[in-house]
Amino acid sequence: MMRILLLDKNHPLITKQLLAKNCILEEDFTSPYDEVCAKIQNYDGVIIRSRIPMDKNFLEHGRNLKFIARVGAGMENIDIPVAEKLGIKLINSPEGNRDSVAEHVVGMLLILMNRLFIASQEVKNGIWLREENRGDELLGKTVGLIGYGNMGKATAKRLSGFGCRVIFHDILPNLSDEFATQVSLEELKEKAEVVSLHIPLNEQTHYLIDEKFIAEMKNSFYFVNTARGKNVETKYLVEALKSGKVKGACLDVLEYEKASFEKLESRNEDLNFLLNSEKTIVTPHIAGWTHQSKEKLAQVIVDKIVAGFFN
Repeated sequence: MMRILLLDKNHPLITKQLLAKNCILEEDFTSPYDEVCAKIQNYDGVIIRSRIPMDKNFLEHGRNLKFIARVGAGMENIDIPVAEKLGIKLINSPEGNRDSVAEHVVGMLLILMNRLFIASQEVKNGIWLREENRGDELLGKTVGLIGYGNMGKATAKRLSGFGCRVIFHDILPNLSDEFATQVSLEELKEKAEVVSLHIPLNEQTHYLIDEKFIAEMKNSFYFVNTARGKNVETKYLVEALKSGKVKGACLDVLEYEKASFEKLESRNEDLNFLLNSEKTIVTPHIAGWTHQSKEKLAQVIVDKIVAGFFN
């Protein structure tokens, strides 16, 4: 029988369905890294979100691990080369929250571009301004997606319904479909009026959006980030918002989040600007965080574990 350690709270279907496969499950939602590391050799698998980093030390202690399953998309809290060297199968579930992320992207853009939150608050405070709250339509905009995996494709599908022209850049070739056209990064910078990130966090994508990237954008543009906070060098985004090169920013993730995504770990002048500017919408890393995605993420994980180890 397979012994599995669950390190974060997830949908109960994970426990129900794996128990039906005669797995032995243990839940530990509170022990710190050192305590988990000391006992990880007792398990065949571990199911995580983001609380405990799976670094080289941890993985080497987990000498009996057959798999690590992350209920979510990003895998940056796992030392992937070490895991692969040790023969540990890595599982994630981007299929589970792609629709949630796509809807969040569109929702934030509509709120920002049409000043919906600002106008609503003004009316509630007795202020009635019409001309000052004229919106900007998505119709006809060229939207540039960076990354065209599960999240990017779901976002393109939604945006195509708004009459946008959707283009994307991805490191893999030949991904164009009925909803979006693949282009070089240079062409995206030449044509995009909205830029949305759908990429993992790794050495190549850390601070991808920096001073140089923003300067190379031909048009003033709206910016959306539902990927990872450290994909963006915040100080240059703030400069661009102040200058008008970035017309507005929709940020579900921030450079200043804890690695576990539980809260902000630092505050500074740039963050204070983002939190107080009318040009920004900031949400607490919830783009993939719907009632429906919670269940879908869990089901995808169970299905992949079952397919990999019980069939």
